[in-house]
Amino acid sequence: MSHDSQPANDSPVTLINVFEVPAEHVEVVVAQWRERAALMRTKPGFLDTRLHRALSSQTRFQLVNVAHWESREAFQAATADPEFQQRASAATADPPVSAHAALYQVAVEFSGPAPDEHRAPRPPAT
Repeated sequence: MSHDSQPANDSPVTLINVFEVPAEHVEVVVAQWRERAALMRTKPGFLDTRLHRALSSQTRFQLVNVAHWESREAFQAATADPEFQQRASAATADPPVSAHAALYQVAVEFSGPAPDEHRAPRPPAT
């Protein structure tokens, strides 16, 4: 890694893709996403993906995709697949969808407390 802004190419990466889509078309977009995700899961370097749906129909980004890949190269090779390109192009045309995707690496990570740390303290034994 030569600079903080340029992560090593062989490190795992996270794709975050936010979708602007009219709330009334979310179900159609989810169905299209499932088809693309089924294709991507067959690609070398794919680790996992989750599509998140906004709880409010007023939210700007109704859908957020978070996917993990073994490397930037694996992701780039998978998205270069002509079948994926065709499906992705069709998905943003009807219904009209605006997708904003980028690759990320973890900068800071915190884990939640252990399960027993959530319990209320017990009163001292008498």
